[in-house]
Amino acid sequence: MKLIYYIFLSAFLFGNSVLAQTNSDSLWSIWEDEERPDKVRLKAIGNFIWEGYLFTQPDSAFYFAQLKYDFAESKGLKNSMEAALNTQGISYAVRGNPSKALEYFHKGLKINEELDHKKGMMGSFNNIGTIYNKQGSYSNALGYFQKSLAIAVEVDDKGNKALLLSNIANIHKAQGNHKDAMDYCERSLKLAEETGDKPAIANAIGNIAILYAGLKNYPKALEFYQKSIELEEEMGRDRNIATTLGNIGNLYSRQGNIDKALEYQKKSLALNQRLDNNIGVAASLARIGVINKEQGHFGKAIRNCKESFDLTQPLNAWVEQKDACECLYNVYKSLSEHQKALEYFELLNIVDDSLNKTENAKKLQRFEFDQELLADSLRQEEERHIIALAHQAEVAEKDKTRNRLMGGGLLLLLMAGGLFSRNRYVNRSRKAIQKEKDRSEELLLNILPEKVAEELKEKGEAEAQLIDQVTVLFTDFKGFTAMSEKLSPKELVNDLNLCFSEFDRITAKYGIEKIKTIGDAYMAAGGLPIPNSTHATDVIKAALEMRDFVEAGKAKKMEAGLPYFEVRIGVHTGPVVAGIVGVKKFQYDIWGDTVNTASRMESSGEIGKVNISEATHDLVKNNSELKFTARGKIKAKGKGELEMYFVSGKN
Repeated sequence: MKLIYYIFLSAFLFGNSVLAQTNSDSLWSIWEDEERPDKVRLKAIGNFIWEGYLFTQPDSAFYFAQLKYDFAESKGLKNSMEAALNTQGISYAVRGNPSKALEYFHKGLKINEELDHKKGMMGSFNNIGTIYNKQGSYSNALGYFQKSLAIAVEVDDKGNKALLLSNIANIHKAQGNHKDAMDYCERSLKLAEETGDKPAIANAIGNIAILYAGLKNYPKALEFYQKSIELEEEMGRDRNIATTLGNIGNLYSRQGNIDKALEYQKKSLALNQRLDNNIGVAASLARIGVINKEQGHFGKAIRNCKESFDLTQPLNAWVEQKDACECLYNVYKSLSEHQKALEYFELLNIVDDSLNKTENAKKLQRFEFDQELLADSLRQEEERHIIALAHQAEVAEKDKTRNRLMGGGLLLLLMAGGLFSRNRYVNRSRKAIQKEKDRSEELLLNILPEKVAEELKEKGEAEAQLIDQVTVLFTDFKGFTAMSEKLSPKELVNDLNLCFSEFDRITAKYGIEKIKTIGDAYMAAGGLPIPNSTHATDVIKAALEMRDFVEAGKAKKMEAGLPYFEVRIGVHTGPVVAGIVGVKKFQYDIWGDTVNTASRMESSGEIGKVNISEATHDLVKNNSELKFTARGKIKAKGKGELEMYFVSGKN
């Protein structure tokens, strides 16, 4: 069973300070008192919003923040304008609208940069990073968290440094790097405890609990979760409590304690509903759906997960939408309803791809869903017209004599015309349905190798395959984070998309499989799903062509005085397990030490070169089209010393 970790770790501590002892009525009175100094009034309405509305009535919070913004703008008080924008961004985040939240956080960042307000910039960077983290855009999130952390170190803000260490730990955890994640969490907790910063302590403790859960140390995980809830209750942070209740439910699911798991997920759902937190509600419903599926309550599971899916669609909440699709796919597969399972499998892959290519996938997902609805309508219309045609024929037969007496040929001619028109409509409907079916086939083949796609359509699942010899390629761009500081997000994504699109063309040219992209890294493999004897040569030729493409792009960018990509490429050959495995990965993927070693070939290589392992070299060393430079034994992280070679083409 897939465990869904719903983590929202930014406490947004960078807005207005909170006057805990002042009640909302008096704050509003201060705001309305025109005799008060402008800054006092602005501070009062800021605290009025924060205390009374931001996390409980975020739409009202947005309205009051607009009042604050308009007043501050009329007085030329840019700091207060930024604070109002920050509050509006948070209100959208609370309502589960990450796109609008980013829009307002970026507006606030622009003001902070104009003012060179270090702490304000630190807060904006953190909030933007938090939204990217929630969207699964880990590379962007890490970049913004690191920018925020650099300012926290510069201004010696230990409290926010602890929070940012905790947020960076969350990124490492999401990427599967538990060792670094635990290190960042422990550093964060130590620093937070030194300063007595309760929000930072709670965040660090919550993250440590999640890491222990990932390491299957359930008693320690539960211990830290309970500590986290105690602290959150002291601070009244109900949203974080809802998240932690869900995580405890996941913990009990892992241990097979379904009753306890359901109890905590329902507590989380109730709290999220009370907070009007739609993303949290969607996450809780998907978890409950998974539990109902495990218990064989398929009807309940479908209702839960469909409601979750419907909630996520208008919010662009890709992570939660993926969980809902996965739940529905598994339920329909369990019911042997293969067509419905395939529909959600296709949606699942589209949503999964959206985590890296958000805007393009957004359009594709909406288009695919609309087309499925159209196909269903056409099928229903066709059935209705077939019944109508049969009924017309029966009526025509019974009234044959009357038809002759009432004008004979004329009425028959009109009926024939009607029947011809209906037949033409049915034929058009059938063609439209076939077109949609063909499009679904094409979409599936874009996601999976043909052999695997055929097996999935036939059986509703695809078995994992052990392949004795596969050549794996990894690419990684040098200075990607540094480039993200020089380019706008749109420019950066456009450049990355240009490279990856060309890499896709090259892999297709050499008959190798693209496996996936991971941030700015690209992974492909030759010799699968159907083994062949040319995989090592195919992959090396593809790698050299990828390198040449990046080098050509670099030359053009340098000439124009623009930032450019540089690439390292690593290649290794060995056995892998390949296929669609379990319920966690719904894309064609490969696993095994061969993959890890190929990654080490890339990280141990040099810019602009293709670095291959001894195993790959042994397969291609007699190829007259290739030239090799022995590097000797090179230390690779976690692998010790390995023989490596640079490879190039002979001119």
